Amino acid sequence: MGYLLLAGAIAAEVGATTAMKYSDGFSRLWPSLVTALGYLVAFALLAQTLKTVSVGSAYAIWSGAGTAVVALIGTLFLGEGMTVTKAAGIALIILGVVVLNLGGAH
Repeated sequence: MGYLLLAGAIAAEVGATTAMKYSDGFSRLWPSLVTALGYLVAFALLAQTLKTVSVGSAYAIWSGAGTAVVALIGTLFLGEGMTVTKAAGIALIILGVVVLNLGGAH
């Protein structure tokens, strides 16, 4: 159940970060509200996740997956470029999360 809650936390964080792009510096109401609500949901779900998943693993997965997915959304939907360096950075984030979890965090 913990990893299902973590997936929800990641989805909420990704949605909130994407909405922030459209908030125009928090000058547009609806995207700003989606951003605030998304982060509230993300942190609430992350807090619930920490009842059953170690903080090191949960935070590594949450932040790493969120960063990688937002970078991909930027590339695919927001007109941001993808370079070899950027792709390597995303791959290193994912690799780092895998290595942390293989390290046996409890």
